[in-house]
Amino acid sequence: MDGIHGSTAIVTGGGSGIGREAALRFGDEGANVVVADVDVEGSEETVERIRDAGGEATVVATDVSDPDEVEAMVDTAVDTYGSLDFAFNNAGIEGESEPAGEHPLDNWEQVIDVNLKGVFLAMRYEIPAMLESGGGSIVNTSSIAGLVAFPNLSPYVASKHGVIGLTKTAAVEYSGEGIRVNAISPGVIDTPMVARSQEDDPETMEATKAATPIGRLGQPEEIGDAAVWLCSEDASFVTGETLTIDGGYVAQ
Repeated sequence: MDGIHGSTAIVTGGGSGIGREAALRFGDEGANVVVADVDVEGSEETVERIRDAGGEATVVATDVSDPDEVEAMVDTAVDTYGSLDFAFNNAGIEGESEPAGEHPLDNWEQVIDVNLKGVFLAMRYEIPAMLESGGGSIVNTSSIAGLVAFPNLSPYVASKHGVIGLTKTAAVEYSGEGIRVNAISPGVIDTPMVARSQEDDPETMEATKAATPIGRLGQPEEIGDAAVWLCSEDASFVTGETLTIDGGYVAQ
């Protein structure tokens, strides 16, 4: 992909799943990759795979809901590699499954803090760093739950709708300054998060999979590749967009 080689990219949630696959693809394309996650062991495995393939990568233990840790993440990218060009703000959690009228307040706060506040904080520190180096590209992970409702997941659905709103706003604010901001909305992807959801609410998960027209789960690399493409110069006229990658689920 054009424009990736020699750049620096941050990937949050890079210790597994979609984030890991995106980090590996950035590495394959010749980017320096900062792998950020609360899962340090998983992040170290991602970094080892990038280095084994001849790439360059660094781990930063990061809780995306903590402003100080997010600022340190961005500082590490700039201090280590000289600039920040791309960011894939992908870290997220699913939370508990309960109806809105009974939903635990602590779960609401935790999901919003990670999924929505975490994306805001990431952009809050990434954007100034990108402006310093003349521009860049940001991709935020939403979900099909950012486009349609899913019963019993009110904080998750609200957070993912919010990510799309944040993405559009930042795209309008900074497109004239050389920063593109887009989102992706994955469907049901074969990740550890989906595996946990399968255990917690198997009926809803099976119904969602059965309603996917393409007839299978998505693979993490299919989402990771799309995130890297959105960062590349191949997508140079794309900003404020939400790319839905869901096997046709929300087209129905």
